[in-house]
Amino acid sequence: MSPNVIPGAEPWSFAGEAERARVGIVVSHGFTGNPCSTRPLAEALARQGFAVELVRLPGHGTSVLDMMKTRYADWREEVEHHAALLESRGCRVVLVGLSMGGTIALDIASDAGDRIAGVVTINAPVLNREGLLARMAPLLEKVLPLVPAASAGLAKNDIAKGGDEKAYAWVPAAPANSVLVELPRIRRALRSMTVPVLVAQSPQDHSVDPENATAIARLCAGPVETLSLTRSHHVATLDWDFELLVDRITRFADRVGA
Repeated sequence: MSPNVIPGAEPWSFAGEAERARVGIVVSHGFTGNPCSTRPLAEALARQGFAVELVRLPGHGTSVLDMMKTRYADWREEVEHHAALLESRGCRVVLVGLSMGGTIALDIASDAGDRIAGVVTINAPVLNREGLLARMAPLLEKVLPLVPAASAGLAKNDIAKGGDEKAYAWVPAAPANSVLVELPRIRRALRSMTVPVLVAQSPQDHSVDPENATAIARLCAGPVETLSLTRSHHVATLDWDFELLVDRITRFADRVGA
């Protein structure tokens, strides 16, 4: 592990307890974020007895310079690795992702067949981003390697109750574009995905348009539940609806992992 990992951004595992140890949950943070934003959720699910893998995506939670060397395929592979660890222990696997972590979860589940029992997305993007920077992304990655997060449409610490998710203040253009180019493929794949999905969305999200939740629910071929996080902003895992999230994810995981 890199010695430069931000305190609290380390990956984490829990083996599970009693009956719920047979259900394994992979918890992933989002783009430019790190496990500081998802650790409380992972630990709360572990207290419910589930086996848990808390992921730190490559290049995240250290320095934005580390992230510049990584791409979407690296992040997807890391989540798949943690899912495989749980699967190797005989767990039924549920993927839970905040923001881009939810996008990755949908992507993996769309071609995993019945290896994935369920997916929970929390303010996850699947639609093309609006704005000049998004449209110019292929050019920007060649001439402007870093842009301020605010210029890329990412609100700093988008948490209604306040707090610090310790995300990067800058967005690396090439890694960002590596996500954007995958979104059309992911949307197409959802049309044949039958894995159960719980779509949680904050109506007051300042980083991901809530229309993304509508799109996910419309595109998925399998059963979809929705959850409105009315008291939270983008980083709902650190916000007022935290207990609601834990309760609904617990019930969802119990059902799909049975």
